[in-house]
Amino acid sequence: MRDLNQQIIKFDHEKNFGYEDFYVSKSNEHIFNFLHNWPKWEKNFVNIIGENFSGKTHLTKIFLKKNKGIKLESKFLNNDNLKEIKAHENIILENIEKNVNEKLVYSLINIVDQDNKYLIITSNEPITSIKFELNDLKSRAKNFLLQTIEKPDDELIFALLLKNFSDRQILIDKKLINFIIKRIDRSYSKIFDFIYKIDEMSLKKKKSIDFKIIKDVLR
Repeated sequence: MRDLNQQIIKFDHEKNFGYEDFYVSKSNEHIFNFLHNWPKWEKNFVNIIGENFSGKTHLTKIFLKKNKGIKLESKFLNNDNLKEIKAHENIILENIEKNVNEKLVYSLINIVDQDNKYLIITSNEPITSIKFELNDLKSRAKNFLLQTIEKPDDELIFALLLKNFSDRQILIDKKLINFIIKRIDRSYSKIFDFIYKIDEMSLKKKKSIDFKIIKDVLR
């Protein structure tokens, strides 16, 4: 599954991170609007939560394009980064999880707090649920405003399927998309796995997508 997801990212997700490429629906509208209202936030610390492929990276790229700042990957966080953030008002720390350098993350949060900067941390689960060992970091995590990307609704699934099939030059009847929506798992990962498999199968069979191919992939 990991190799499959990596292929999907390489093929499609590195290309289109513009404002116009993000589809707003009831599943993500609240976060989209929240980021758009910067700096009128209740807190300077925000945790964007969502499963893989839910749009966290896309949202932060749109945010940085508009407001400027620096983006760091949590697993590569180092002491030099703590110096770098001094020159930026907005800091984004991506993909935080259990196995991070907790002391460095705690130090980063302290710097943001002392300098009255803004910090967005993205994660698959709420930062308050991550079992950190450092008590000071656990305490800091409670100060974050949590913003969760919900599972995709019908409207968003339709848009994701239509756009990704179009990007791959796959012609598909909208009736077939509606058929897929009623049967596909409401998981971003499963949706993109499905898109990749449809693409792969259409290339192998060298034929247009029909009900039989869709049913085979869904199984």
